[in-house]
Amino acid sequence: MTAEVWAMTHRARQQLADDLATISDDAWRRSSLCQGWNVEHVVAHLTAVASVGSTAWVRSIVLAGFRPSVHNERRLREHLGSTPAETLSRFREVISWTVAPSKDLPAYLGEVLVHSEDIRYPLGIPNPQDVPTATVVADFYATRNFTVQSKTVASRLSLRAEDGAFHSGQGPEVTGPTLALVMTMAGRRSHLDQLSGPGLPRLIERLA
Repeated sequence: MTAEVWAMTHRARQQLADDLATISDDAWRRSSLCQGWNVEHVVAHLTAVASVGSTAWVRSIVLAGFRPSVHNERRLREHLGSTPAETLSRFREVISWTVAPSKDLPAYLGEVLVHSEDIRYPLGIPNPQDVPTATVVADFYATRNFTVQSKTVASRLSLRAEDGAFHSGQGPEVTGPTLALVMTMAGRRSHLDQLSGPGLPRLIERLA
């Protein structure tokens, strides 16, 4: 499973890099779905995530006073280029890297998947629709609060994908595309219009 998740991560990074190669400089400055960050910031963050192992992560989070937002902002700035082209070049360098702070690889796959959509969605770039990859992340998110409070968002609800095998939990049902369920568990409201079912009002309340 480890090799498979790394292969998914590398493929997702490559797909994003290929998409970014076609956008304008103005698009790089567009706000992403990740509050406070534009497209270039998110790409630099993904480069940082791919570059920080366990020892470096522990040192960074301690020096940040155990404040993840401070840690993320500092590491992002390290990988931000002087131009969008340089930022993209730095991201391309780490596409095939197998560095992570812990063994929770689906969480870091989720970082790539969610942040790629944070970029693509406001720019109107079609998603690759890699349902098997999104399913791995959805399964993890439904059972763990890790980089996001996804398990809390999904609790006491039955979440079921209409395009894949993901199905988790008990309670009022919410259905929709796997990626939309992943983005919602990650705390994004952007994909709520793709979901339906009697559990949707409860889900919306949790994201308010």
